[in-house]
Amino acid sequence: MPVDELDARILRLLMEQPRTSVREYARLLGVARGTLQARLDRLERDGVITGTGPTLSPAALGHPVLAFVHIEVTQGHLDDVGDALAAVPEIVEAFSITGGGDLLTRVVARDNAHLEDVIQKLISMPGVVRTRTEVALRERVAQRLLPLVESIGRATGA
Repeated sequence: MPVDELDARILRLLMEQPRTSVREYARLLGVARGTLQARLDRLERDGVITGTGPTLSPAALGHPVLAFVHIEVTQGHLDDVGDALAAVPEIVEAFSITGGGDLLTRVVARDNAHLEDVIQKLISMPGVVRTRTEVALRERVAQRLLPLVESIGRATGA
């Protein structure tokens, strides 16, 4: 079921006021608590809402260096390398990609020397042919979904 205007309003509230109660969300939206809860349950079941935990800052956790590491993998070893990446705590995301390389990882580190250690760990994994690293200098647009949600809400409400 696609996201409609009420769903978009619910999602906006969840993102703007994540610690508010379901009862308060219902009051703010002018809908019954049961209606709101049913919508939330459906959004979770449909995979629109994928988590409810806090967003953490790697920098505040002592890992201010952010890098994107492209990994080229020996043919037939993508799953093995993907499984091995999951064992490296500094890898916070990994994606299979098209283009240059087979995997793209987002890596955090304490400093540049620590980043080098992580990269060396990646290079030594069976099935890894080579890596290419790009260090992020400054975040220009923080991860965000609210503009997308608002766009969907406008499109369905028109």
